[in-house]
Amino acid sequence: MRNVILLLFLEKDSKKVYFNNPMWPGEVHSLKVEKILYKGKSEFQEILVFESSTYGKVLVLDGIIQLSEKDECAYQEMIAHLPLCSIPSPKTVLVVGGGDGGVLREVSRHPSVEHIDICEIDKMVVDVSKKFFPQLAVGFQDPRVHLHIGDATEFLRHAPKGKYDAVIVDSSDPVGPAQELVEKPFFETIARALRPGGVLCNMAESMWLHTHLIQDMISVCRETFKGSVNYAWASVPTYPSGVIGFLLCSTEGPPVDFKNPVNSIEKLEGALKHKRELRFYNSEMHSAAFALPPFLRREVSALCHSSTSTLPR
Repeated sequence: MRNVILLLFLEKDSKKVYFNNPMWPGEVHSLKVEKILYKGKSEFQEILVFESSTYGKVLVLDGIIQLSEKDECAYQEMIAHLPLCSIPSPKTVLVVGGGDGGVLREVSRHPSVEHIDICEIDKMVVDVSKKFFPQLAVGFQDPRVHLHIGDATEFLRHAPKGKYDAVIVDSSDPVGPAQELVEKPFFETIARALRPGGVLCNMAESMWLHTHLIQDMISVCRETFKGSVNYAWASVPTYPSGVIGFLLCSTEGPPVDFKNPVNSIEKLEGALKHKRELRFYNSEMHSAAFALPPFLRREVSALCHSSTSTLPR
């Protein structure tokens, strides 16, 4: 879950401005606002950029924190390298969402990749990110990147069968228009667009807050992807509960063992410092991301019936 309802308020005594994130009932996480850098509205959403006192610049869409300069590395690096380091020599990659460019920056670390498509519905997000977050938007400068502005569902419907080695879905929570991005028809279009043994990495909520949504997503993906289905997680302080999950799936074909990277980032020439030095991901973090606490294992155990799934029993 990356969606956080934000409340702008003034502290009565000091007149300091904060963004208040009610991550769960009874507790909040506040970011001190030093300066509002940008405020605008696109065809799809309100866009805000502010300078915080401790997390650097922060991107907010419709009152929802999308990233901060301090901890974006954890999300961007993990959502990109968990799938791409799990298969040998990925060549074609599709990024759904990710208009800030951070996922592109990470995908471009892989020298085997020849073609990167990104489908982002809101061009203003791309433009604002290029202006205020150049360290993420640098991903758009790679000549392998092809930007498509439009609806991802429609884009995938027209994608050639088996075109991609990997699809990375950097989406918002499954509410409102984004609901269809976690429903079976959308996952079916992804599976169709992947080659045999191709992989999907999808943002998959916080284990502390929405286990029922994780269960629903795993259930749908187990029906759709005939390879393996795994759940991983990482720490991202500015997201609700400080934790974000990733659902990793593979299509039927060459088996994929997500827990043990076969395409080690440390062995890829120039990858560790490409565009920007890696700050969060490495091979140890990769394998550790699949270690699940007992309460989550119990919650997902009812969905683990197939021998092709490597979710813990």
